Amino acid sequence: MDDNVFTENSSFHSHPGMYRKDSVMAVPGKEGEEFLAGTAVGKSIGVFTSGGDSQGMNAAVRAVVRMGFYLGCKVFYIKEGYQGMVDGGDNIVEATWASSSGIMQLGGTVIGSARCNDFRELQGRLRAAENLVKYGITNLVVIGGDGSLTGANLFRQEWTSLLDELIKQGKITPEKKEEHRNLNIAGMVGSIDNDFCGTDMTIGTDTALHRIIEAVDAISTTASSHQRAFVLEVMGRHCGYLALVAALATEADWVFIPEWPPEHGWEDTLCNKLAAERSMAQRLNIILVAEGAIDRKGNPITAELVKKLLCDRLKYDTRVTVLGHVQRGGSPTAFDRILGSRMGAEAVLALMDATPDTPAVVVSLDGNQTVRVPLMECVERTKKVQRAMDEKNFEEAVRLRGKSFQNNLATYRLLSKLQPPKSRCNPDGSIISSGKRVAVMNIGAPACGMNAVVRSFVRLALTHGYTVLGIHDSFDGLLYGKVKPMSWAEVQGWSGKGGSFLGTKKVLAGKYGLDRIAEKLAEFEISGLLIVGGFEAYHSALQMAEARSKYEAFCIPMVVIPCTISNNVPGTDFSLGADTALNEITDICDRIKQSATGTKRRVFIVETMGGYCGYLATLAGVAGGADAAYIFEEPFTITDLRDDVFHLKDKILSAGVQRGLILRNENANSNYTTDFIHQLFSEEAKGVFTCRKNVLGHMQQGGVPTPFDRNYGTKMAAKAVEFIIQKIIENTVRGKLKATSPSTAVLLGMQKRHLTFTPVEELKKETNFEKRIPNNQWWLKLRPLLRIMAKHAEKAYITEGVFSRVEEVEDEDNI
Repeated sequence: MDDNVFTENSSFHSHPGMYRKDSVMAVPGKEGEEFLAGTAVGKSIGVFTSGGDSQGMNAAVRAVVRMGFYLGCKVFYIKEGYQGMVDGGDNIVEATWASSSGIMQLGGTVIGSARCNDFRELQGRLRAAENLVKYGITNLVVIGGDGSLTGANLFRQEWTSLLDELIKQGKITPEKKEEHRNLNIAGMVGSIDNDFCGTDMTIGTDTALHRIIEAVDAISTTASSHQRAFVLEVMGRHCGYLALVAALATEADWVFIPEWPPEHGWEDTLCNKLAAERSMAQRLNIILVAEGAIDRKGNPITAELVKKLLCDRLKYDTRVTVLGHVQRGGSPTAFDRILGSRMGAEAVLALMDATPDTPAVVVSLDGNQTVRVPLMECVERTKKVQRAMDEKNFEEAVRLRGKSFQNNLATYRLLSKLQPPKSRCNPDGSIISSGKRVAVMNIGAPACGMNAVVRSFVRLALTHGYTVLGIHDSFDGLLYGKVKPMSWAEVQGWSGKGGSFLGTKKVLAGKYGLDRIAEKLAEFEISGLLIVGGFEAYHSALQMAEARSKYEAFCIPMVVIPCTISNNVPGTDFSLGADTALNEITDICDRIKQSATGTKRRVFIVETMGGYCGYLATLAGVAGGADAAYIFEEPFTITDLRDDVFHLKDKILSAGVQRGLILRNENANSNYTTDFIHQLFSEEAKGVFTCRKNVLGHMQQGGVPTPFDRNYGTKMAAKAVEFIIQKIIENTVRGKLKATSPSTAVLLGMQKRHLTFTPVEELKKETNFEKRIPNNQWWLKLRPLLRIMAKHAEKAYITEGVFSRVEEVEDEDNI
């Protein structure tokens, strides 16, 4: 999505993905139509990657191959992009199941990519058309940037005239033309820049952000050791998305992006800010420069220019790091693997749906769902951004980037200030107080993103003149007086740290006594409360909201921000911390599989956390290419386990696959334990493969927060501050605060692509309190995708109104 919500983030309205109904696999297609396995026999698909490479392309290629096989298509790799299509020969190769195995975790593109001038000429396109007809290819999946997609659309428009010319030249017969009279195109955007309008996120952007933030985190340690300033140049061409989101996630001191050139006199402003920070004992300074950064007159702002400024004026020891193609490298993140898999499967289904009148489409991410949008509408809107930049209409360029880009920019500008704005300060620099106190606390198991929320909440509440109290160690700290005011400087550097600096415990309010908690809230004169945590945080807020008639101290605005690796809180598609945990699991599974390199066939049984929620097991299964993922929400029997053993044996023996991966959620079944499954597979697979068991445990809770969790937590806190202050004002009458409406005790969650406040009392009916999970979970619709990618032969049906449609491009208020 526009700011790396895993979305999709897209990770991920019209297409929730694939879903299971009456134990039958459901696969998207035209409304009311059936897509049974093997129903597209005789059709051929060509898949190629073009332009710059990006991490996640291989997952998309793999998904095209496997969904194509599932439907009975022949699938061809077209190597080296358009150049391979023009040259033909060994560049067009029929895909096999084994050739698409073991590529998901690889960066770049295994089928190659190249710039191609030949395809720009008519003769080159004629040769490409001849090669496609030779292999019977009338369906193309193109993975690349806007130039590659535009080229594919032009090729499609010229297709009939190209075939006519080939007939004239005697290279094909009229019968061949009739057999191949239509060329269908489906595109996916593979680009680390996230500069394509029409999709929330492009394939590769999330991984590129990971590379940037890993570099900034590493540089920060050496910079602070020597009191240095570092200027980092990041990619993005004419789009500042990578630099802006990285600056927000890393608390960078300054960021230069093309869409928001600094005002005249920025040199003085920057130097004054950095000098003030050093006077406050800040030992490091990080400045990010997008490679296309310019000033208001259009002059380039380079990393070397910034370095010279700091050296000459401030005499700082300043170093420049140009990250360059490091950002394109490395293993793709879980998000990019899942995004590529979902888009690749959807692209194949779009081709099967296509008619001669269907416009070329690009598969996009809309919130947490994949949709098809008209290709050329997206291309035209993308070009409008550049036109606005060329005309130096920077406000329009930012607007065209979307509401998310605007929100990112506004949040960064506010949070990067050294202290609250002057409009909120007295002449002596002290903050103008509103006389109100708001508090923040963590409840539940620690999860990455908690500290980012607290930092953002503290600073933004201070800018509004509110005193912010930090409640340490959950309700324990509240009851025993561990409640302290928090300052602007105190939370410096918190965004990139895991765990919980405030301290947290898995407790419910009711356990301590609501009367005691109410007494303490009144004692500390708390007018608004932010609770950051998991299911216990939501449940505690519900208990306090329901007790408002008895305890006046609970009649204050309360907001819950869900933060748990389990992603088991109702009212939100994604919880803070789940993205970091998912990446940890995916990385560990990669290493586990790699450990068996050189051994004979082996299957790994891996247990994940999540309580009774199978989110981590399912999404990690898609990201890791698992053969099965056992979860509580989808009951399984000994027959299912036996069938999976047979499936693995058959795949290993017939497809030449050497590794297998089985995931099991910790509470999937009380009888079919991880030990039981390991022993069953070991016994039944003797002579074919061996088994190994791994229980991942608390490794899933650790690590450094991902860009998504840092950014998501920062922006959630910003929304929470606005909400609490608004409700305090609305519910204060003659100086007395009394908030009793259910709409003043809410959970802030992401639903589709919007941040939504839902009263916790409304969520009660959507909650299974015994198992601590929501009654409805969107990600269950991804489970058939996992099995199709693993070569399980199941039937598929289409039901009304659940799958993709072609959408108009909208500028929605996504996060």
